[in-house]
Amino acid sequence: MLIAKTFHDVPSKLDNERPIRIFVISPVVPNYPQAKFPGVVCFSEIYQVTGPVERFAGQIASQGYVVACPSSYHEFEGPEAIPYDTEGTDRGNRYKIEKDIAAYDEDATLSVDLLVSLPNCNGRIAATGMCLGGHLLTLVKAAFDPRVLSSVCFFATDVHSATLGKGKNDDSLARVHKGDMTGKGELVMIFGKQDTHVPREGRDLIRKTLEDAEVPCSFLEVQAQHAFIRDESSKGRWDAALTRSLFTFMVEVFDRTIGRDLGPKVDKGEKVEHVC
Repeated sequence: MLIAKTFHDVPSKLDNERPIRIFVISPVVPNYPQAKFPGVVCFSEIYQVTGPVERFAGQIASQGYVVACPSSYHEFEGPEAIPYDTEGTDRGNRYKIEKDIAAYDEDATLSVDLLVSLPNCNGRIAATGMCLGGHLLTLVKAAFDPRVLSSVCFFATDVHSATLGKGKNDDSLARVHKGDMTGKGELVMIFGKQDTHVPREGRDLIRKTLEDAEVPCSFLEVQAQHAFIRDESSKGRWDAALTRSLFTFMVEVFDRTIGRDLGPKVDKGEKVEHVC
C-alpha cells in the first residue's frame, strides 16, 4: 500500500512538560477516503525517531496499519532525531535515566489515545519497538494497557536490571511478577544471543518472570547482536535477512490479533489434547 506521513503535537498533562510530537504514518488506498485500519504504536531507541525507525514504521504502515511513533525525549529537546554518533549516544543514554517513569507511561498512553482518536483507525491497537522502545512498549505501559492486544519487542534493554528512568529503579518486572500483565494481550520478546546489553542471565530472568506470571509470550533468541534491525549506523550489526524474517513473524502476530475484529475472547478452559 501507499503511505502518507504527518505528525501531531500532543500536550502533556504532567506539570511543566513540553508537548510530545507523535509522527503518524498511514496506509493510503486511492479512492477510499473513509478506509479504516488497525493501529500500531512504534517506540524508538534512544535516538528518537530516526531514519531507520521511520522506515521500519513505514513498512508496517504499508501492510495496512496506522503507525504512531512518539518522540521519547520531548521533555529535554525537540523532536529531531539524535545522531548515532558518540555524543548522541551519550545524550540518549543520559536522557533515559533522567526521565521519570510516569512520563514514559504518559507517552505510551497519549500515543494510544491519539491512534484511537484518528478517523482512519478502527481502534484495534498493537505495539512494537526496539532497544529503549522495546522496554517501553512491553513493560512500562503498552503491554499493560488493555487496549493493546499484542506487542512485539526487539532487544528490550534495562528490563532485567530494572534500571530505566530517574533513579534507575523501574518496576517493570515487579509488575509482571504481581500479575499486572496476566490476562492482557499477547507478547513477543526477541533478543540476539550475542547482545551484550542483555546477557543470558538477564534473558533467562525475563523469560522466567513472564512464564511464571502465565503471560502469553513467545520468547525468541536469535543469532544476532544488539540493534540488528537498524539499517543505518548499526556499527556492523545489521542483519537484513534476519530482520526480514522477523518482520514477517511480527506481521503475522498483528494480522492475527488486530487485523480483523474477532469479538470478545471466550476462554472455555479446554485442554490441549496430547496426540502424535
